[in-house]
Amino acid sequence: MSKPLQIGIVGYGKMGRMVEAIAKERGHSIAFSAGSGDTWSRADVIIEFTRSEAVIPNIERAMDQGIPIVTGTTGWKERIEEVTNMVNSKGGSMVHANNFSLGVNLFYDVSRRLARAMAPHPDYRAQMEETHHLQKLDSPSGTAISLAQDLISEHPAYDRWQNHESTEQGTLPIISKREPEVPGTHIITWENDIDTIEIKHTAKNRKGFALGAVVSAEWLIGRSGVFTISDVIGSMNNAL
Repeated sequence: MSKPLQIGIVGYGKMGRMVEAIAKERGHSIAFSAGSGDTWSRADVIIEFTRSEAVIPNIERAMDQGIPIVTGTTGWKERIEEVTNMVNSKGGSMVHANNFSLGVNLFYDVSRRLARAMAPHPDYRAQMEETHHLQKLDSPSGTAISLAQDLISEHPAYDRWQNHESTEQGTLPIISKREPEVPGTHIITWENDIDTIEIKHTAKNRKGFALGAVVSAEWLIGRSGVFTISDVIGSMNNAL
């Protein structure tokens, strides 16, 4: 673990409060947990879980103040090239991820391997289902989009995804559901007339997301550039 940090929390909902609890468990202090005015200057690093319309202004504010930032906000990745250029031009540092859970990132790997294995078997059709809490506004989830992009890259029969049921050739359907008190569930199904193959990740609570974000904040100190949770996990594995 790194030396104790002053962590600023931007976005103090359920995730922000969980980040605060995990950070304190790991020996860090909370510089602020609202994110207005001059309070940012107190922080060694920012952890941000807000809304898609707020994330880029928050990243820009952090870069202007020379503060590393970790963001788990989703729904803005179509502007990642713009943000990367901005962070690099200001000599800043950022970790971003659609999902900071270690389990989910292992699930990404399992899904890629399964898609690769299914490629020689075109009679199996893939479908994805994701379920989250009612407060989650983006649909499909960022995690589902990442899973879909990975599957498409590994399987020649798919070249796009759609956020509804579909039997259209080349389309991976993603079914999105919003239900009370569901941290996040993702299911990928491969099915033909004979059988069904299914892989599933279920988050039991938000602790895994918060822990990954805090570990990423610890890792980011002293680094420059734009990184993902894969860079964090890969670096830590290489250090073992």
